[in-house]
Amino acid sequence: MSSVLYDAQGPRAKRRNVIFTVVFLVAVAALLWWVFNALQDMGQLEWVKWKPFFGTEAWSTYLWPGLQNTLKAAALAMVIALPLGAVLGISRLSDHVWVRVPAAIIVEFFRAIPVLVLMIFGLALYSEYTDINSDDRPLYAVVTGLVLYNAAVLAEIVRAGILSLPKGQSEAAMAIGLRKGQVMRSILLPQAVTAMLPAIVSQMVVIVKDTALGGGVLTFSDLIAAVSPMSAYYGANTIASFTVVALIFIAINFALTTFASWLEGRLRRGKKSTGAVLDPNDASIAGAAGTGAAGV
Repeated sequence: MSSVLYDAQGPRAKRRNVIFTVVFLVAVAALLWWVFNALQDMGQLEWVKWKPFFGTEAWSTYLWPGLQNTLKAAALAMVIALPLGAVLGISRLSDHVWVRVPAAIIVEFFRAIPVLVLMIFGLALYSEYTDINSDDRPLYAVVTGLVLYNAAVLAEIVRAGILSLPKGQSEAAMAIGLRKGQVMRSILLPQAVTAMLPAIVSQMVVIVKDTALGGGVLTFSDLIAAVSPMSAYYGANTIASFTVVALIFIAINFALTTFASWLEGRLRRGKKSTGAVLDPNDASIAGAAGTGAAGV
């Protein structure tokens, strides 16, 4: 069968696709086998390398403190970046030039700078011009970099979500006397939230992952920073340590994405209802009242 999007494959195309699929699977299997043998030859798959993670010492001493700092930095960045991004995104839609232009400059400036550069700049700034304790500076620098970059990205998400709505809704609202602020709060934003939710959650996942930059460069004691002392203490089990840390990140981001999918579905189901459902008898009574038959 053919459709407007593609033409149905013929016998030769089907055979070619089957051959490509088989070759690709064989290549992937060969690569995995090579990686497995290389790790085994280096002794990285020995039980002694993985045994510490099945006890409590590695978790209580290294992983749990690092996970706490990772979640703390990510949570602070999310709490600050979300409202800041919403304000900047709405400001870019303002009718006032003195509001729209500065917001656009801020968004484009911080969106163009790598988040790691912002973190390093924040660390130098806090070191030179503040009295923040040296132990707390990496956390402040990581949160600052994450907030500045992700607020700029979230501002574009908010702006695109609002602009994706039909213009007729805002025009109809203004026609009945609502001000632009009322239209934004009561009509546009509630609808745009559902459309923006997948992109917002994707950015939240980016925030969680980017906390690793602080551990790798700024000596921020997160999960990534915990790998080096943990590997040294348990006999150079670097591969095992990084694997466990990667699995923790996967679990956190999967939980975040799953919750967002559930919330999006709930919001969409909640908007399908247009009001109370009338019983057939109620409908007939209402119709009779409308024609004057109820008074007979």
